[in-house]
Amino acid sequence: MHGLGNDFVVIGALDGMPLREGELSEFTRFVCDRHFGVGADGVIWILPSEEADFKMRIFNPDGSEAEMCGNGIRCAAKWFYDRDYAKGETIRVETLAGLKTVWVQAKEGKAVAVTVDMGEPIFNPAQIPTTLGNDREAIEVLLTVDGAETFTVSAVSMGNPHCVVFVSDVDNFPVELVGPKIERHPAFPQRTNVEFVQVVSSNELRVRVWERGAGLTLACGTGACASLVIAAKTGRAERKAKVHLPGGALTIEWRDDSRVYMTGPAVEVFRGELVWGSSD
Repeated sequence: MHGLGNDFVVIGALDGMPLREGELSEFTRFVCDRHFGVGADGVIWILPSEEADFKMRIFNPDGSEAEMCGNGIRCAAKWFYDRDYAKGETIRVETLAGLKTVWVQAKEGKAVAVTVDMGEPIFNPAQIPTTLGNDREAIEVLLTVDGAETFTVSAVSMGNPHCVVFVSDVDNFPVELVGPKIERHPAFPQRTNVEFVQVVSSNELRVRVWERGAGLTLACGTGACASLVIAAKTGRAERKAKVHLPGGALTIEWRDDSRVYMTGPAVEVFRGELVWGSSD
């Protein structure tokens, strides 16, 4: 499945996780390998939940577990809805970033787009976490990379950490070089996703994302949300905008109640059976 080319292997396990906890990282690295596995930007597990319709766990290609994923949760919601598990078009999802509510837009019984309540952005540096800024926020602060180049950055959490950098020409910016250096910068003790943002107009952004644990991807839902929030907070954009990513566009709205809503597509590409044997 994919959301704007951000692709995932989605596994239904509503009867419970079939793997041991210690096997999940190895399994994810195998599945995400585009030569020796299936190939994906992550693995999503659909699991039972006592407080929501289902629980989503998502793992990055390096085997690390992510708190939240905007494109991933849309894919998870489509998986759940298309298989008739949903009781209606509103679905509650348990994630490591808390409970999320999603609304399915369906056509002929299949989900074609999903709106996600992504919650309120977090600006407190200790909660992101980052050592940048003051005790309230880290907005438009300087970050020196490799002891040489300095960037003006802003940090925010959308349930996972983000570092937003505004650039004049996002297509020609060396995301592949700068992204991993910021991802692993000591200022971000849990590493960070990095967004490189070009402002097209007050309601249109172009973004490329270096994802924590995944690298350069075609789209990142939480990254699109972080980009809009920081653009609005710094006066570069309105609170609702179309965010263009290499894989397509998302509509992001930071409403007056401070909650961020993301709307975009989710697509199922194929179904199959996976053969895997642990190295243990």
